[in-house]
Amino acid sequence: MVADFAELRRKMVDNQIRTVDVTDLSVLEAFLTVSRENFVSEDIKALSYLDTDIVLCPVQDEIPTRYLMKPASLAKLLQLAAIKSSDIVLDIGANSGYCAALLSKLAGFVIALESNQALFECALEALKRHQCDNVVVIHGPLEQGYAVEGPYDVIFFEGSVDFIPQAIFDQMRDSGRLVVVEGYGNAAVAQIYIKEDGIISVRRAFNLAVKPLPCFLKRSGFVF
Repeated sequence: MVADFAELRRKMVDNQIRTVDVTDLSVLEAFLTVSRENFVSEDIKALSYLDTDIVLCPVQDEIPTRYLMKPASLAKLLQLAAIKSSDIVLDIGANSGYCAALLSKLAGFVIALESNQALFECALEALKRHQCDNVVVIHGPLEQGYAVEGPYDVIFFEGSVDFIPQAIFDQMRDSGRLVVVEGYGNAAVAQIYIKEDGIISVRRAFNLAVKPLPCFLKRSGFVF
């Protein structure tokens, strides 16, 4: 039987995303519009709309596992970012491009930064298929950000971190926001950093467990 992905998207929004107090209409519409199944490999398309993190690249040699963040967690973070249609966004750890596609519906322009070659190529193909013309995918080290197109109105991390390099803070525009999850497991916290008159302050938003971005971990060699 062929899956009805449009119906699965609707159920994802109604049963997963709305239930965690995501009420921003533009965020909800983005999740209804973007075909999540097109950002995973053919063999796991049927799992696209499960309420869980999905493995995109299993651990191999020294390359850690990378995940597609579960919908409810991603939606909460996007709502926290309060993205406007005029915003320029840096998406750090773009994976296969799903979040960048959502951001393309919310923002004016998106830089999707990915260090994993296979995921970079997947993101290029999937975003082209979705005609996300306001997204540019960049292959490069995540911890350096992408200063060439900065400063940014919003910097968004697709995974939890131990630390944020100063080089990335330096890429925030005045009045810009940086949204990130810091820590591990149920003790991890979604934070929003705000830059005003050159001063960066931080506000704790809510607890949220998401998978980590490996290059922002203090413990060397940490893999799942």
